[in-house]
Amino acid sequence: MLRLSGSVFCVAMALMVTSIGPASAQKARPAAFAQCAGCHATESGKNLFGPSLAGVGGRRAGSLAGYAYSPALKASGLTWNAKTLDRWLTSPKKTVPGTKMPFNGIQDPKSREQVIAYLLTL
Repeated sequence: MLRLSGSVFCVAMALMVTSIGPASAQKARPAAFAQCAGCHATESGKNLFGPSLAGVGGRRAGSLAGYAYSPALKASGLTWNAKTLDRWLTSPKKTVPGTKMPFNGIQDPKSREQVIAYLLTL
């Protein structure tokens, strides 16, 4: 059996509580987000190949200033919420024909759900 000194035990417990607390659970970046992170930043004002995803929940598609969206996405009429993000992340090209996003979607529903939950915390 592993024995920890009192101070090491307290530090270990503090790290565990901190890493699994409710705030961290909401902000935990799911593994499936790695395919998004190659093109999208999560910091406000930082566009990469794709637009920043900071504040994406509730934002009208194609409306972030400073990013050159496709005419199709600008005209889509979508507002990003759990339902529209689910459709979009299932198949961007079917959801908005003419989009310039070169991504085929997240086919696994559980992974997609985790990514959506994460996006809505940004």
